[in-house]
Amino acid sequence: MASAFDLTGRVALVTGGNGGIGLGIARGLAKAGATVAVAGRNAEKNAEALADLKALGGAADALQVDVADETACRAMVADVNARFGRLDVLVNNAGVARRTRPETMSLEIWNGILATNLTAVLVACQAAHPLMKAGGGGKIINIGSMYSIFGAPYVSAYAVSKGGVVQLTKSLAAAWAADNIQVNVILPGWIDTDMTRPARTGSAEFSDAVVARTPAGRWGVIDDFEGPAVFLASPASDFVTGAVLAVDGGYSITG
Repeated sequence: MASAFDLTGRVALVTGGNGGIGLGIARGLAKAGATVAVAGRNAEKNAEALADLKALGGAADALQVDVADETACRAMVADVNARFGRLDVLVNNAGVARRTRPETMSLEIWNGILATNLTAVLVACQAAHPLMKAGGGGKIINIGSMYSIFGAPYVSAYAVSKGGVVQLTKSLAAAWAADNIQVNVILPGWIDTDMTRPARTGSAEFSDAVVARTPAGRWGVIDDFEGPAVFLASPASDFVTGAVLAVDGGYSITG
């Protein structure tokens, strides 16, 4: 009997899958047997991620896409379906952040962050829904943040967008449960990626404070997302929907 975590024959699309947490998730899905397409804006990073995934032995693809462009975002989903004949798993991971205090933040910055981090999640989910419904069901994994639940003075737009991702996830989970589509959200904590490395390496005091508050006693790494992603993408989570899963070493339960 096949494992409940086996993704053989499944097709997954990971936005922002060419690096960081997205690449960690893509690797995990590929190792579990899925065909994985990654989407990102940077063609060079896409090529590197594609080579990484193909080295794991499965089929893979990479698409150069700016998910903030509605037309391109919808076409991305259609392209994966056309290439592989189905779409079983959608991971909405692409995201941007800008350090700006709210009193001086322009609407251009605000709208740009929400377009990528929140609106694109809705657009991609809308595009995926009829494909998954026609296929008998599917899995959607959205990536929030610890700032979905915390406030911070310099990342208000980012925090709003990620808080919105949590509420959108719950709404979609309720709306699409009858279509056998499970929708869940992962909240990463402090993870060592290109986006966070300046904070980690720029201040030993800050990095030490993160470790001191984290019960696991370390920063996270992208490999920490393989297991949670496979669980939420597999039949093992068929009765799990609308869930909010913190992958943060316990950071959010302390303080």
